[in-house]
Amino acid sequence: MPSKPLHRLGFSDYEARAYFALLKRSPLNGYELAKRSRVPRANIYSVLQKLEERGAVLRVEGEAGVRYAPVRPLELIGRLESRFGEVLRAARRAMEGVGTPAEDAYVWSVRGASGALEHARGLIEQAQHELVVALGPQEARALAASMGDAEARGVRVRTLCVAACPQECGACRGRIYRYRVVPDGLSRWLVVVADGSEVLCAEMGPGEEALAVRTCQSLLVDLATWFVDHTVALAALLDDLAGRLGSLLHPETRALLESVAPADPGSDR
Repeated sequence: MPSKPLHRLGFSDYEARAYFALLKRSPLNGYELAKRSRVPRANIYSVLQKLEERGAVLRVEGEAGVRYAPVRPLELIGRLESRFGEVLRAARRAMEGVGTPAEDAYVWSVRGASGALEHARGLIEQAQHELVVALGPQEARALAASMGDAEARGVRVRTLCVAACPQECGACRGRIYRYRVVPDGLSRWLVVVADGSEVLCAEMGPGEEALAVRTCQSLLVDLATWFVDHTVALAALLDDLAGRLGSLLHPETRALLESVAPADPGSDR
């Protein structure tokens, strides 16, 4: 349904239908618009008045009477962006003015892939100094824009590709390290640590399945950061010793490494 995006911006069904009808043909008078948009004639003028208030239509007066034309979509979107921006800034000032401190040791449970990714974006967007991230190619693509924006504002980004992609997918950001952590299967891991103070850990399944935890508990934040940093260090060490592990490591040590992250078929590790 083409008018659905306008519903999400607060337009009623009648308002959205009237606006899209005008996009297809204009200018129209109230009777013509009601007929083309299938908005009841009894409602069409109140709908037009609301659209005028929203800055979505223009009143055109001529010899044939009053007719209505749509504001161009790009211009309308610009007006809505400005208006919503003002509303959001006012809401933020009002909420910050209340001054209620957030719970120091909260733990939030999040279900669903879209919810987990939305929380991940929130952490990435609020980061000011450093991001430590572990993820696979699917989540990297979903978060690439937010991570790119973070880099652009000067945030240091350290990324661990837990799928150990043999070639760059182009979605990871910052300093990129590759080491297979999650065995091949249906689940994928996502870890985002923002400024060493808050973490999101998620297990992503097929489709919309996902279970995530977001917290600022220092122990869990430190554990997640430790996991990424030590895995990065292990990956760098194994890369440097590629092809020589058999002669340098004790068999038990090699077996331990392979049990932690089984080597890819054909690998020298």
